[in-house]
Amino acid sequence: MITRHSIFIKITPTCFLNQTEKAARHKAIRKRFRFKPKPTAAAQQFRTNESIRIPKVMVIDENGVQLGEMYTSEALSMARERELDLVEVSPKAQPPVCRIMDYGKQQYKQSKQQRLAKAKQKTVETKGVRMGLRTDAHDLDNKKNQIEKFLRKGNKVKIDIILKGREKAHQDLARDNMKKFLTLIETPYKIEEDIKRFPGGFNVIIAPIQETQE
Repeated sequence: MITRHSIFIKITPTCFLNQTEKAARHKAIRKRFRFKPKPTAAAQQFRTNESIRIPKVMVIDENGVQLGEMYTSEALSMARERELDLVEVSPKAQPPVCRIMDYGKQQYKQSKQQRLAKAKQKTVETKGVRMGLRTDAHDLDNKKNQIEKFLRKGNKVKIDIILKGREKAHQDLARDNMKKFLTLIETPYKIEEDIKRFPGGFNVIIAPIQETQE
């Protein structure tokens, strides 16, 4: 059926269209050429049991023994007799390879492995430690111990020296104090971001490193 808008889309130049007609044309074009992404490998599922419609398949049993090529219906009956599933594990092979297995149990096992792998992924945090220009030796020692604890846990540490009021005139002293303080830290580390000035003072970011064994 030819509609008024379809005629405009096919033969009418854009300069002769009003705003409503232009919008209708653009909508029709977007709908016609809409991009449809291909399913990712993670989203694709194995074909199982009756959804396998290839006449013949190569079969591997639940113990990994190759049973050879057979009719799919025969392989499916064998899987049913063992109260298992027939799963197409290699659809591009000639003929496709199917395995007899407990598919539900296999899916649960894979899901569990993914959860464990995700749990083992460690998130590196950046901890913050602040001190003043005239922080006493006892407090500096406590902050050093705190930083070493963060580093041993695998976290980065941002160290700030805060300058207040007239202290802002002693920038060289603040930078020197930062350098001296870094030499006190005994846990191995590397400088992620060098000492730099910011409106409130100076800071540096350090990150843990693995000790090299000779």
